[in-house]
Amino acid sequence: MAARRLGGSSWQQVVSLSRRCCLVGRRRETYRCSSSSTALGKTVDNSEVTQEEIVLPRRKTWDKLAVLQTLASTVNRDPTAAHYMFQDDPFLMPRNAANSRLFSLSKESGRSAAKYIIKQFPQYFDKTFAEPNIPCLMPETLIPQIEGVNEEALKERIHLRRVKDSVDLFDQLVQAGTPVSLETTNSLLDLLCFYGDGESTPEKEEEKEDLEEPGVKTSEQKAPRRQFQRGSESSGSRWRENNNAERIFKIMPERNAHSYCTMIRGMVKHGASAKAYDMYIDLLNERHKADVHTFNALITAVPYLKERFIERWELAKVFLNHMAQQEVQPNLLTFNAVLKTLRRCGGVGRSMSLLVIKEMEALDIEPSLATYDHLLFIFYRGVDLCPSGIISEVLDDIEKRSFTPQDPDDANFFATAMQACCDLKDIKLAYRLNKAMEKGDNWKFVDMDRLNAYWSKFFSLLCMMEQIDVVLKWYKEMSPSLFYPTPKNILDLLQALDAANHLEVIPSVWEDMKQLGFNRRQDLLEELLSLMSREQHPDEIQLAFAKCAEDIKAVHEQTGREQTPLEWTGSALGHVALLFSRAGRTQDAWNMMERFQQVNRIPTDQVMDEFLNCAKQTNCPDEAIKLVKLAASLGLPLSQRLKSRTEKEFDLSEKQKKTLESIKSDSDSSDSDSDSDSDRD
Repeated sequence: MAARRLGGSSWQQVVSLSRRCCLVGRRRETYRCSSSSTALGKTVDNSEVTQEEIVLPRRKTWDKLAVLQTLASTVNRDPTAAHYMFQDDPFLMPRNAANSRLFSLSKESGRSAAKYIIKQFPQYFDKTFAEPNIPCLMPETLIPQIEGVNEEALKERIHLRRVKDSVDLFDQLVQAGTPVSLETTNSLLDLLCFYGDGESTPEKEEEKEDLEEPGVKTSEQKAPRRQFQRGSESSGSRWRENNNAERIFKIMPERNAHSYCTMIRGMVKHGASAKAYDMYIDLLNERHKADVHTFNALITAVPYLKERFIERWELAKVFLNHMAQQEVQPNLLTFNAVLKTLRRCGGVGRSMSLLVIKEMEALDIEPSLATYDHLLFIFYRGVDLCPSGIISEVLDDIEKRSFTPQDPDDANFFATAMQACCDLKDIKLAYRLNKAMEKGDNWKFVDMDRLNAYWSKFFSLLCMMEQIDVVLKWYKEMSPSLFYPTPKNILDLLQALDAANHLEVIPSVWEDMKQLGFNRRQDLLEELLSLMSREQHPDEIQLAFAKCAEDIKAVHEQTGREQTPLEWTGSALGHVALLFSRAGRTQDAWNMMERFQQVNRIPTDQVMDEFLNCAKQTNCPDEAIKLVKLAASLGLPLSQRLKSRTEKEFDLSEKQKKTLESIKSDSDSSDSDSDSDSDRD
């Protein structure tokens, strides 16, 4: 009974509690609904219960590098650190632009050497110890797997880019009378025309897509990572007479348009422009049609086919008309090739380039950075500079768009544009260009060499046009994290300091010169000494200048196994002596005065007077007497004035007075000799 009573009472308590909870919940929902309905201006009955709708957010697909990009956005650039590629080895931290280029090329050369060893000796790299094993990071299998003399083995060697093995196997198939399909032969021609009968290298492999036919559009639009040649005539390998490509092309039983196009592009790539044009005539005679990439190559080769400017433009128009007749749609690289040709057409290029841009707009083709690079080169290279209207319009378009690599010449734009800003002496355009370069991923278009040239031109323009405080701010932020100042940049900075009368900054500039390895540049040393010794400064600044002069003196005196001693000039000796004299370093100043006689140089009157003033301030009459002796031995007219000043301004002992009276200049002795000769007569 007790259990039943307990169970019944507990059950009643549970029921009552559940009812209370329901009532409270309904009340809360009613309150929530009434408050929300009041806010919305609607009335809702208390009996109605609203249900909240849960909206699931859309799924967002994140980029694989999203986390790294987010972390990178939290880190600012360290203006005192070198480029990140040099931070792995502290012994390879470059001091200047030359070292930066040398070290970066050395690292790339080491990677190429490692790839070469792996390719030449793949049998020694067949074991993988990496855990976990990531196949995409492992070396590729470069050993042919198909044995025998057959077409499948030839295809495999072509795929592995073994030029010599592919040619040898093709010759064996021909000698055995085994027919080779047209597709395979064309693939072999692609290989030979790209490498120019030479073996494949890592550098060439990264440019291989330029001649690959599958996915032609994407391969042609893709810009390789490495620096391309300036022109087709300047490429490394040359097109040899009767090479394997020509030999195989001649013995082909059947040729199609692909065969001719491959030969034309290969000849243009390796500098045989005349042969490429003759091959194009043969293509027309065989009633084949060229593709857009072949026309692009032919248009690029026009400057090497004709001498006169108007003839070059006429030939380029002939190719464009042939494209229209063969119903070949031009692409971005077609117009870039035309503009690249117009760069070498003088005044014809200026008159026709804007028409090319209008034609691009008519075909709804957006220009790339290479398009603007060619345009700026046409209008802003030469003696007669055009107004800044064209480059302003170019920057207006660049500021509105984001760019992706589409042409190998895209990387040249920012350096060309900054050079145009320097020639125009327009700092506002330079600021706009720099802002556009730092926008988004545009900085990726500028490699190490171009980046140093870009910032060097920008800094020279800053020194010329900006206030000195702005110049020093940019200098501290850019060097050495963004660029290494060149000797011209240091000279521009010194001239800017001189114009703004901020010569107290010169000691810090001298420290940077030593760090950059410019402490043996004679022109910079002369300019530095000239600025420091031109005027009298407060004692603190003079002491700092004297320390710089001491370093310069040590540079002239040091002799190393690989260093030739710097030759003292009369002006350099005078400037150093002046700086020592004004700092009160009498003994150091006298050592410099003695060098005048050793190197057969004549000190100026200002140097002699400043040294005498220094000797007076430090109360060194003996040094003053030595100065009079030096002036007398050199036969200077100033010696008598120095002698009289020494007698008046110094407290001399009897011995010193006798020594001073006994000093006679060469002119006095010559006068006395002439007087004695006249008396004898």
